[in-house]
Amino acid sequence: MPSPSESSSSALTSYQKRLFVLLSVATFFEGYDFMALAQLLPNLRVELGLGRSDGGWLVSFINIGTMLAYFLVRLADRWGRKRVLSITIIGYTLSSFCSGLAQGVASFAICQMLARLFLIAEWAVAIVYAAEEFPAKRRGMVIGVIQSSASLGAIICSALVPILLKTQWSWRSVYFLGSVPLLLVAIFRRRLRETERFSSLSHSTETERITVSTPHKEQSFFHILRTPYRNRVFVMALIWIMSYCGIGNVITFWKELALSARGMSDAEAGALISTAAVMGMPLTYFVGKILDRIGRRKGAVLIMIGATLATIGSSSFDHRGVILSALTLCVITATGSQVVLNAFNAELFPTELRSSSFAWSNNLLGRIGMVTSPALVGMLAERSGYVVALQSIAVFPLLALLLIVAMLPETRGRELEDTAQLGPVSVSEESP
Repeated sequence: MPSPSESSSSALTSYQKRLFVLLSVATFFEGYDFMALAQLLPNLRVELGLGRSDGGWLVSFINIGTMLAYFLVRLADRWGRKRVLSITIIGYTLSSFCSGLAQGVASFAICQMLARLFLIAEWAVAIVYAAEEFPAKRRGMVIGVIQSSASLGAIICSALVPILLKTQWSWRSVYFLGSVPLLLVAIFRRRLRETERFSSLSHSTETERITVSTPHKEQSFFHILRTPYRNRVFVMALIWIMSYCGIGNVITFWKELALSARGMSDAEAGALISTAAVMGMPLTYFVGKILDRIGRRKGAVLIMIGATLATIGSSSFDHRGVILSALTLCVITATGSQVVLNAFNAELFPTELRSSSFAWSNNLLGRIGMVTSPALVGMLAERSGYVVALQSIAVFPLLALLLIVAMLPETRGRELEDTAQLGPVSVSEESP
């Protein structure tokens, strides 16, 4: 069965438009939850009695959930994209609500770790949906807009946090609000279809099973590492690690820097982040279109160099205008880096391995950078301050860029069946 992306027309069908909205709303909460922790970290440290180093360890522990998401994401190649996406939305909803009920650092950390597990699995499956269900000529734009919805979630969260902190429930109300996705599931879940590529693959597998009268083998934990794509998995994992070490930590810890090194009040720092998010968010919606126009590799050059400049600018200067410009660039490149790496990760693997490759490259291996780097930043901040700690991570986007330029082929405008065979790894190669 031909998939929507194989159609000669790039116009979206009515179902694709509804799916576009659903995936965008689901991804909205990835940005909301990320910004919630970044905005609330100083308040949480005070209430929970944590030092700077402890705050870094708290973020690292919570981010373990992004690695555990591997086990859910890879199930999308077995259970289907639709079923796993529904599970992740419900799981995040319950975990976010329980985070607001937490009575200590241990219960809060566990609930937030589970929230990250479901949230990142939801995000990964949404990207797979986008890659498989939309036309090749508009794939970058679709992935870009869906990822940019996370920026919108960050904006809404940054605007709401100062207001919600003044309510009776204080920081807890921020997480209670995260239970809204449950309404989304109740309304739209029955309208969601399985992707045509996965349905066609499942149908072919079932036909083959009946024909040869042998049971279909379930993929083992290490199955993808026994395919010709194993090297590509490790390359993508290294790129994700470099990206998470450098880009994500800037926004997470910048408010701590503003309060400790720039003499800003909580309200002033929050206002700067909110303004930067509002200024940067409209531009993030153009990232995908730019990738469709100039290509993934050239787009990566602009984004990763911009991320380095944004990191240096936001951590090294005291002038409010410079800081606002740098933070705005942080917002754009944080989303842009996700868009370009999502595109590469979705396009460089075949349908039967697409979710597993994402799970291995991003969740199981790539998120090592997201888990370990906050603890390292916190320890360095304890010793040398947040200025030095954040300046030191500016090199990581450049390292990611070197790997992209040296190791990844251009995939712009090609069908998924073609992009999976580009470069030194070919689907026609024999498995060892």
